[in-house]
Formats: sequence, structure tokens, C-alpha cells
Amino acid sequence: MIEHAILLSAGQGSRLLPLTAEQPKCLIDFSGRTLIEWQIEMLARQGIKHIHVVTGFMDAMVEAVLAGIDDPRVKVTTLFNPFYKVADNLGSCWIARTAMEGDFLILNGDTLVSEAIVERVQQGSAWPITVTVDVKPDYDSDDMKVARNGDRLMRIGKTLTADESNAESIGLLAFRGEGAGLFREAVRAAMRTPEGVQHWYLKVVDQLAATGKVGTVSIEGLDWAEVDFLNDIQIARALTDKWVTQG
Repeated sequence: MIEHAILLSAGQGSRLLPLTAEQPKCLIDFSGRTLIEWQIEMLARQGIKHIHVVTGFMDAMVEAVLAGIDDPRVKVTTLFNPFYKVADNLGSCWIARTAMEGDFLILNGDTLVSEAIVERVQQGSAWPITVTVDVKPDYDSDDMKVARNGDRLMRIGKTLTADESNAESIGLLAFRGEGAGLFREAVRAAMRTPEGVQHWYLKVVDQLAATGKVGTVSIEGLDWAEVDFLNDIQIARALTDKWVTQG
């Protein structure tokens, strides 16, 4: 079982303005808890004991919320990304590279995942790197589209064509065994290129797909929500309202 997770929560969430003018999107309230508190809760329920949170925009505000979490199941440590304004989330992975030891999960800071999804990922995989995917009838330009052959990931990226795509990444990945070192080295190499700061970390995963060591796990039918745009808020709150009711 994986006991370590990295949350990429450095961004402001500018597409959610004005809601994120004075708070980062990881602190938006959903049914009485912030987004990041929901993430930590669901991870802790399924055996995650140590979480590194990469902060950036209004980091002191995020750290104050995290300091208020009194949960004996999990230890939370923050890592500050000083160039969150000019770098995409590959930069946050570079900041967290020293924490990428042993098996770990990466969860995007704008993704709400149910306990059942974390449980599915925790059940294990033979792949050193596993991308959690969902399936729907079609995919739009903002979806992080996936091309897979069986469980093997062939390509991942927003620019994949409709003909290539047969799943989408939900923003949760698992790294086991040699996967941690493969990813850490690929992040290091990418950040030494002139365009490195402009990339999503999934561009690195796309490059690693050629090694044959990147697979997928489907969570089709399980509950999750991505909070990117203002119209996502209502959908996400309906989900967390259900979690509150279920207890």
C-alpha cells in the first residue's frame, strides 16, 4: 500500500476569478470543508500517512488551513514553489522532487476524488507509473486526453485528436518501484530545457510512455470532479454534499 502523496496546490486558479481573487482554489469551500481538506480526508481514509503539499499563491493562507488539521492518521508537510506565477505544474513537481522517494501518489490540486477512487488506485498495478483515467462519449479541448492500448498508456495530452483519444486523465497518478526514479529523472531533465517551465508534468509522462512502463487504471463509474471553471463549482458541491450525507 502506498503511504505517501504529493498534492500540487500552488496555483491561484485564475479561470475561477473573482472567486480566487483573494484565496487559492484549493481553499474554496465545498460543503463545509475546503477542497484540499477533502483531498486529505479521502487520501487518509485509504492509508496515506504523509502528504507533501506544494504551495504557491497565498501560501501563508494555505499553510494556516493545513496547520489547523488535527488528524492522527496523516502528517502534512508543505513545500513552497517560488515561481508558481511563471511556471506550469512541472515546476511544482521539480520543487517536490526530493520528496519523490519510494512509492507515492500525485494528485492535482483541483481534483476532488472519492474514497472509492483512492481505494481502486491503492489496490495496485503492475505498471511502474499508473495514470488514473475515466471514460466518456467524447472529449473537449480542455480535457487531458489519453490514448491507451489495453491498459498501457500510449499518449497523453490535451492536443490528442478525437480519433486517438479513448480516455481522460483525472489528475491522480501512482508511482511504484522504478517509476519514482524514472519520473524524478525525467522531471529533472525537462526542467533543464529552455521551455521546461511552460510544461505540464503530464508532458513528461507522455514522453515516458515510449518506455512501456506507463499504464492506466480505469475508475469509470466512480465519483470525482475537477474544479477548473466557475460552472464546475455547483457540480463539485453536489458531489461533496453527497459525501457529507454518506458520512
